[in-house]
Amino acid sequence: MQYRYKGLTREGKKVKGVIVAGSYNEAKQILKSQGIFYQSLEEGGGRNLLSNLKKRPMSGALMSAFSKELSSYIESGMTIVTALKLMHNQHKNEKKYAAFIEEVKKMVEEGKNLYTALSSQSVYELPDFFLQSINVSGQSGKMGEVLATMGDFFSSQGEVKKQATNAMIYPAFIFLVAIGMTAFLITFVVPKITQIFKDTGQKLPAITKFVLGMSDFFTHHWLGTLLVLIAIVAIFQLSYAKVLSFRKLIDSILLKMPVIGNIIQNYELGRFSYILSLMLDSGVSYAQAVQLAATTFNNSALRDLFNKAAAKVIEGNKLSVALFRTKGVKPKKNFMQSLALGEESSSVPSVLKSISKLYTEENRDRIKMLLSLLEPFMMLFIGLVVGTIVIAMLLPIFTMSVGASH
Repeated sequence: MQYRYKGLTREGKKVKGVIVAGSYNEAKQILKSQGIFYQSLEEGGGRNLLSNLKKRPMSGALMSAFSKELSSYIESGMTIVTALKLMHNQHKNEKKYAAFIEEVKKMVEEGKNLYTALSSQSVYELPDFFLQSINVSGQSGKMGEVLATMGDFFSSQGEVKKQATNAMIYPAFIFLVAIGMTAFLITFVVPKITQIFKDTGQKLPAITKFVLGMSDFFTHHWLGTLLVLIAIVAIFQLSYAKVLSFRKLIDSILLKMPVIGNIIQNYELGRFSYILSLMLDSGVSYAQAVQLAATTFNNSALRDLFNKAAAKVIEGNKLSVALFRTKGVKPKKNFMQSLALGEESSSVPSVLKSISKLYTEENRDRIKMLLSLLEPFMMLFIGLVVGTIVIAMLLPIFTMSVGASH
């Protein structure tokens, strides 16, 4: 949420503007870290509720494109206003994106800094860690450098998602084929063969009875079964999205699963490490950077742990110590040890970048291994299902043939 403030800098200069924070106390901490003594601080960034409801998160690809393009213009010596004017002209055909750039450009022309303009615009919702990095880098003169790094980060995150999506296409296709074949056999093929068994009146093997029972059930109740499955999925998704305790339970279970849990931790901790290192390199204070980076966790169990630890970091504790003392799921040991080493040697950003790189490479290898095992497993699954149905249908026929020969 946004907070409007008025106050004084350490030099006694009057300032006012808008900051983005998760709570009132967090807003106070942000102002304190920026050396601003606030005289008034109230919720609301000058936009009405309707405009806030219209805001949608900017996609990673668009964040990357915006950051890289603006960075290249700033690094070439252009002012931010000139760069935004040029960007607006180049993207006139992209209505929403052009409206976003136009709104930011107008506020910068009015004398607001880029951070305030990005925070106050009503088109896209931008990540807090991105906004705060822009804020601090603008004060330290590292705007172009930080934007370029942010662009690379969003680009790499988009590439990871794209690779994961592409990798799952083939296994998902095989799974759908298996379900389709099974449904076709049970619904259309098996009932026709069933009539033969009814006419002969012979005793059927257990496996045949089981398959015939499934066929009869799905033939007469397929719609009800489908609706029940859809309802279960919908209830699960709704509960996961709305009920925090349920989401934390599921996320905690996922983290404890043998291979999947390790992949999730690698992804979450790797991204947290990279974002935290970016913010520290941008000049954001350690306590504030930890607090903002903690909000980027998708896994609610890890997010809850790091939010609690972040509160202790604000009080003066080291993050590694705070994580160790906070109840809840625990991050990987090598992450804790590396973080503690970085804090002891005052080299947290470089250590965190190394951790992020290590986890990214480790995940890439693990996912490749899983996918290489998944494909033959899916083929085996199809073979078992179809084979079971075929055996169940042929076994009574063989029995009839043997009986007839005797």
